[in-house]
Amino acid sequence: MAKKSKDQRIQVIMECTEQKTSGVPGMSRYITMKNKKNTPERLELKKYNSYLKKVTVHKEIK
Repeated sequence: MAKKSKDQRIQVIMECTEQKTSGVPGMSRYITMKNKKNTPERLELKKYNSYLKKVTVHKEIK
């Protein structure tokens, strides 16, 4: 099956917001996919941060 020329799903990088202010070295990042037609705004998910050893809010970066 042929792929559409306009791909609706894009790859985004999620970065931890709490780690920037905590001063702990390292950076927790995740790579995920989103449909830019259904969710045009920036994505915000709760993901596990291995440096802080807890679940934190991760926001989409560009």
